[in-house]
Amino acid sequence: MINHEDYSQTSFIERATDNKPPRTWQSWLIGRPLSTADAPHQTIGKAIGLAVFASDALSSTAYATQEILVILATAGTMAFGLVFPISTAIVILLGIVTISYEQTIHAYPDGGGAYIVARDNLGEFPALIAGASLLTDYILTVSVSVAAGVAQITSAFPVLYDYRVMLSVGFILFIMMINLRGVKESGTAFAVPTFLFVGLMFITVVTGLFRLLIIGTLGTVVDPPDLEMFQGFSKITPFLILHAFASGTTALTGVEAISNGITAFKEPRSKNAGLTLIWMALILGSFFLGISYLAKEIGAVPSESETVISQLARTVFTGRGILYLMLIGATTTILIMAANTAFADFPRLSALVAKDGFLPRQLTYRGSRLVYSRGIVALAVIASLLLIVFKASVTRLIPLYAIGVFLSFTLSQGGMALRWHKIGRLKPGDEKFERGSNLRFVKNWSIKMLINGFGAICTAIVMVVFAATKFRDGAWVVLILIPILVLIFWLIYRHYNHLARKLSLQNFGVIPPHKMRHRVIMPISGVHQGTLAALRYARILSDDVTAVHVTIEPEEAERVRQKWKIWGEGVRMVILNSPYRLFVEPLLGYIADIAKQRQPGETITIVVPEFVSNNRLNGALHTNTADMLRSQLRNQHGIVIASVPYHVDEEDGEY
Repeated sequence: MINHEDYSQTSFIERATDNKPPRTWQSWLIGRPLSTADAPHQTIGKAIGLAVFASDALSSTAYATQEILVILATAGTMAFGLVFPISTAIVILLGIVTISYEQTIHAYPDGGGAYIVARDNLGEFPALIAGASLLTDYILTVSVSVAAGVAQITSAFPVLYDYRVMLSVGFILFIMMINLRGVKESGTAFAVPTFLFVGLMFITVVTGLFRLLIIGTLGTVVDPPDLEMFQGFSKITPFLILHAFASGTTALTGVEAISNGITAFKEPRSKNAGLTLIWMALILGSFFLGISYLAKEIGAVPSESETVISQLARTVFTGRGILYLMLIGATTTILIMAANTAFADFPRLSALVAKDGFLPRQLTYRGSRLVYSRGIVALAVIASLLLIVFKASVTRLIPLYAIGVFLSFTLSQGGMALRWHKIGRLKPGDEKFERGSNLRFVKNWSIKMLINGFGAICTAIVMVVFAATKFRDGAWVVLILIPILVLIFWLIYRHYNHLARKLSLQNFGVIPPHKMRHRVIMPISGVHQGTLAALRYARILSDDVTAVHVTIEPEEAERVRQKWKIWGEGVRMVILNSPYRLFVEPLLGYIADIAKQRQPGETITIVVPEFVSNNRLNGALHTNTADMLRSQLRNQHGIVIASVPYHVDEEDGEY
């Protein structure tokens, strides 16, 4: 039986404050701090949303066709005819995934994507796998996209090759700074290059198709690069086709981004996010098919020396003129900007996982510009370290890429299929409340369940094929990393859960009485006005006060003793002789002896006089005893450390 006094008449005072953060050097970098009330004004529309969340997916058109041709090249140029059918199959898969995520956006308007869907429908363990997969993929998105963009720059300017790691880290820091300014500003900054790329790629594909199908003047690539056998010669087999299909599915990376960032959109946010997803899928699918079809017709070959996009552009525009240079420049920009999608989604997803207690709670805090700034900085640091370790090599990073994406696709679509099954078991008019969404009966639930179920099977097959074909190239790293991340998530959750149980007031019992015995210990180095201020505070706490002085030199001890007789107000003093000139250790030993003799309900308070200087340089000239004791005693129960600061105006010596 819990026995509490009646505190129903407790008064609560709510007071508005107008304190604003001071303008600092950070304000010049990331902008003035925003009030919480400004949050609705920081949301974005569909056009800016396309620039923020679709840059990763759209940038994949720059290399997806080439990735297919690289695999088909092992069977010779005759196999290049399969690039368009394989691309068509990938676009069909893109349509299935898009339909699934469009349904997810409306079912989960607060965002979260695969993590929330898996958590609500499959359980916490699959949700953590989805979360670990996506977080890993976002880190790799930043590393791969920036490294690919820098590779374009170093191809044009070989003298910069030795500085590729430095350039890559510099670009990451630049994108980080823009994202720290807020979603709205980062979206506005990246909108122009995104739409420039879309416009130029549209002109390239339409012009190529017009010259090929209408006037018949397109021709083939002039002076194509030599065909490079990346993996040795082989025959056209079902496994080879699956391998090429899996490599081409890198075009789907980034499709899930919008479902994770729904809260960034203006109201009605689900509708706006859904339309943005459809726009992205249509642009991505049409560009991908157009590039693959034209690449087959012009005889483009995969090469490290010249990309397929470059071969297509100079064939369509008959040389390396202004349109060619503009397209290559826009492609380089969009590859680097693809990292922006990860910077928009990684902080949001990490905040959701942290809110559930599986990541540090600090990731849930929004910074001065209403973005999850700690997540943005964490992503920049991790991606930079990855680029340094792998020396900004796209070839070494690519095998790590995309496995996490398709694992999260599979869990998301499997979770949505199970959600439709639960909806089908409801009666018309019934409603069931779940953690992340509400379930209501839908007539065509069975069709939706079949679409999501089929999509889950397709993405699962792609994931297995990708893992099998890229395992030796480095995919094993991700397959080991994801379980390690899940284990870390559980350890963090275990800590928070254990702490919550220990601090819970449920079944707490009777509130302990406020009356308790205080024993105060006051370490002093000398007797001065600061010491007397601490002594006055100590005597307010308790009548049982003991001053402790650690003696290094006998003459010093005598001076302290004589002064204490005059100013110590009769409080007893213990003098600890330290022949080895140690200060903290004898003091800790004395406190430990007193703690052993402590009575039940007795609290020991260490009152430490602390000099505080208005000059940081002068403050470094003084020993901070309070911090030293706090670091040593923080793990001991029933001991409180209180600092009594004393300030000295160093200009006139006034206390």
